[in-house]
Amino acid sequence: MFAEDGGLRDRFMDTGWPAREGAAYYSELVGNPDAVCLLAREDRVAGHLVGRIGRSSMRPGAVTGVLESMRVDPAFRRRGIASALVERFFEWAGSRGVNEFSVSAYSSNEAALALYGKHGFAAFETKLIRPIS
Repeated sequence: MFAEDGGLRDRFMDTGWPAREGAAYYSELVGNPDAVCLLAREDRVAGHLVGRIGRSSMRPGAVTGVLESMRVDPAFRRRGIASALVERFFEWAGSRGVNEFSVSAYSSNEAALALYGKHGFAAFETKLIRPIS
């Protein structure tokens, strides 16, 4: 996902991060009751979704289900796997008192934006970046 999405869209994305730090990062998810890692399998792993429950003292009434990371293998796309992962995440987070959901996507990733829009996500904030050449 880093190389396929961020590596193509963000010149500062460290595409080596998963190999260096991914194992420790995902291991922390296993024992965290406010995190979930969902896998979709067919004959092999077809996709994954990582989500967390977020709380902020700046928004005390919000309990946010943060869809942190999702990827479906290109060989398995357009089969409803991403939608199934998102819906399962909604169920998991909803059972834990979440009252809103958030996800970030690159503005140039039209497929991701369309998928998230189909599941009720709408623009809330806009992050603007001005690169320095």
